[in-house]
Amino acid sequence: MEIYKISFQFPSEEKYSLTDQIRRSSRSVSANISEAWGKRRYPKSFVSKLTDAEGEARETQTWLEFSYHCNYIEEEKFKYFNEKYNEIIALLIYMIKNVEKWTNFNSKE
Repeated sequence: MEIYKISFQFPSEEKYSLTDQIRRSSRSVSANISEAWGKRRYPKSFVSKLTDAEGEARETQTWLEFSYHCNYIEEEKFKYFNEKYNEIIALLIYMIKNVEKWTNFNSKE
């Protein structure tokens, strides 16, 4: 949501390019995590969706870098968001490497 909010500061000529791209990729991270959680009974599907979320997080970092270098966001904001996305990526990688912690169902639900 924070990225969505700051994207309103981008110039109007970026509306159909950078603004749309950064909004789409940042939203897709959480959407893919939600889909992964719904598929956690199937480890390969779970990992696939988490991998998609990681890719979208890395794409968002790229758009943040463009935003920073085009002077659409300040260095402080760029560093903040980049750090947060590094944390998200690290957690996703941890979940992928330890898939059995989230996909191993011992009890009936």
